[in-house]
Amino acid sequence: MLLNLSNHPLSKWSPEQRQAAEREYQSVVDLPFPPQDPAASLEQVGRTVRATADECERILSENAPGQRNAIHIMGEFTFTYLFVKEMERRGLPCVASTTERIVTDNPDGSKTTVFQFVQFRPYFNVQRTPNNAG
Repeated sequence: MLLNLSNHPLSKWSPEQRQAAEREYQSVVDLPFPPQDPAASLEQVGRTVRATADECERILSENAPGQRNAIHIMGEFTFTYLFVKEMERRGLPCVASTTERIVTDNPDGSKTTVFQFVQFRPYFNVQRTPNNAG
């Protein structure tokens, strides 16, 4: 199972990204990225990180034990950094989606940008545990 912890729900993914996720992880479950108060202290962000990490661990252990699991995380930088560190400590893989940025210069001077999915890239290497076996 791939938990999609981002502000980009599966319904908005390209067919290529959706197919890659299903091929690698069998299923995808959206988990909205927690809102981040820009005035929050690092300690407050850390509390949200730990609560979100607990929720992700619970979802994976209840719904996908023994499967190949990962958390797709894309969002506010300090939360993402602390979350990825916490998941590494817990031994649960995290991945980012990588894209190729294709920019077209239009005749009117504007630009059109398309982001084409390339792959899911791990944030770190992880030892296999029952929650991420595969």
